[in-house]
This record gives sequence, structure tokens and C-alpha cells, in this order.
Amino acid sequence: MYCRFFKRVLDVILSLIALALLWPLLLLLALFIKLDSKGPALFRQKRLGFKGNVFEMLKFRSMIVNAEHTGSGVYSGKNDARVTRVGKIIRATSLDELPQFLNVLRGDMSFIGPRPPLTYHPWPLEEYTPEQKRMFDVRPGITGWAQVHGRKDVEWHHRIELNVWYVDHCSFWLDVKIFFMTIFKVATNADNENKGETLKKP
Repeated sequence: MYCRFFKRVLDVILSLIALALLWPLLLLLALFIKLDSKGPALFRQKRLGFKGNVFEMLKFRSMIVNAEHTGSGVYSGKNDARVTRVGKIIRATSLDELPQFLNVLRGDMSFIGPRPPLTYHPWPLEEYTPEQKRMFDVRPGITGWAQVHGRKDVEWHHRIELNVWYVDHCSFWLDVKIFFMTIFKVATNADNENKGETLKKP
């Protein structure tokens, strides 16, 4: 009952509260990003969401325009030249994720759930196994079980296993636990750096 109904009610209430309280900060961050480098303040990226449907996930832009099509592509390591000056700050503090409150309000995402993968990475939807596709049985989240167990350091096969585990154990108290674990991760900036590719080659 919680994951099918009350979770969505909480998402709507909390996203409205967050946007009402944080809109001055959101506007200020958007201004700093625009002044720091050419391009839009928001970065829109197609992701796989609930039931595998494609949606546009919002983030504050932390890299130069078209960064994912240059250099190391989707992987960004330490001292990546594509990351802007403001981008380094908002990445380290996870402030780049704040626009996703709009995704939550729209129903694309939840506060807690599996992070939505790219449409092509780690692989296209049709290449997920039936077991792996179960991670799409809930709305994707701003943070999730896999994120508090390694964030950017977790290999993709294991990351999906953690996501499926969350689907099977979804509850209010698990979400509360993940929320506080996320606060700790963000406060300590733990596991917030790609150390290399996280996809094992077959």
C-alpha cells in the first residue's frame, strides 16, 4: 500500500515544500551557472523511468555544453576539464540534483528509488534481463539503496541487484533509513567520484 499510494502522496507534498523553500537558492544557482559558462543553467537528459518509459531528468549543468559527447563520455573523473568552476562546487555538494524536485512533482521520479539509468548506458532497455527489468517497477529516485552503498563506485550489475532488492523491500522505514544515509553521504562527500568505468566487460 505504501509504495503504490502513500509514497506518491508524500512525494508530492515534500516536493512542493522543498520548491517553496528553496526557490531563491535555485534561482541563485541558475544565475551563477549562467555567469560562469556559456549554455543553459539546466541540463536535460533522457533516462529510463517507471515501467521503462523514457523521461527527461533535470539537473543543474555542471559541465560544458555537449560534454557527454566529448572526452570520456558519460564517465567523469577527478580534475575532468569539462567540469566548470561552479560545476565543481555543485557536484561536490550534490546541489546539481535539486532540479529533480520538479521531476518528482511531475511524477517522473520519487525522492527515494533506483537511480534512473541512461537510455543507452549501461545498455538499452531491451538488453536488460526480466529480473533486471524489475528495477523499473517503482519510480526512479533522487537517491536510492544503491547510492547509499557506494554511489558512483558500484559496478552496474551489482547496482541493478541492489535496485531490485529495494523494489522487493520497499517500505516507509526503509525510505527513512535511505534518506538519513544519503544525508551522511552528501555531508561527507563519500563515494562521489567516478574512479573509472563501472561496467564489467562480458
